[in-house]
Amino acid sequence: MKQHAETPTLTATDQATAPAVVFDKVSFAFDDHVILREISLSIPKGSMSILLGASGSGKSILLRLIMGLLRPDSGAILVDGQRVDQMTEHDLLGLRGNIGMLFQESALFDSLTVAENVGYRLYEETDLPVDQVRDRVDEVMGFVGLAEFGDRMPSALSGGQRRRVAIARAMAAKPSLLLFDDPTTGLDPVIATTVDDEIVKLRDLEQVTSIVVTHQIRDAYYVARQEAVTENGQTRIVPASDGKAAQTRFMVLHDGQILFEGSGTALLASQDAYLKEFLFMTLPPW
Repeated sequence: MKQHAETPTLTATDQATAPAVVFDKVSFAFDDHVILREISLSIPKGSMSILLGASGSGKSILLRLIMGLLRPDSGAILVDGQRVDQMTEHDLLGLRGNIGMLFQESALFDSLTVAENVGYRLYEETDLPVDQVRDRVDEVMGFVGLAEFGDRMPSALSGGQRRRVAIARAMAAKPSLLLFDDPTTGLDPVIATTVDDEIVKLRDLEQVTSIVVTHQIRDAYYVARQEAVTENGQTRIVPASDGKAAQTRFMVLHDGQILFEGSGTALLASQDAYLKEFLFMTLPPW
């Protein structure tokens, strides 16, 4: 039986200052197969966290728990101070309006144009006038460097372009939390870097809270070590200072628990036997 500890309702002020995401002793299993064991973590607002781990370790499950698509067996999950694990489906729909999700396979609608895909949520779930939706679609399409692609069908795009369209769709409603589920899987390193750059821009220019689940360690370190800057109206991706790079938090999920939490530099320096084995085939230089 699922058990949920009572958590007091937060005031509006408390919600505004609360972490973006909190897991308090969260456990989850499929029948007898335990995925997460009393995990506790806190994601500050405006931060970026990169979640690494072997296939099947529960990384995508963690994102689905945040979205309320799955319910924990025990423990509490709070998003912006609200108990996700206790919400009704109606209330979850409202919460999800403030969360953007990039799925592993982009999940674009093949029968809709790029612009229609990007604006889908705004058309279907808000009362915004059509001209305002179109303006927002144009804005986010420009942000991801695909301003001229609105009339194309997804089938006419490359894999990297489809991922960037999916990012534009995820951010169109101006969510405060973005979840990325293996955003560069299946892409070659050059195309993957274009997707990584969009994630960097969202962190540095839009100040959204982001959680990036990935198997691609090279991409994880690239995102942590780059910075988006705007000069004379032009945005560039440049190497980040050591202090800036250290602000991106790495977490490694193993055996149902968070085995490591800290900076990318600390992860590479770890002497933990599992972490050394996990990183062995992907160590820098890249």
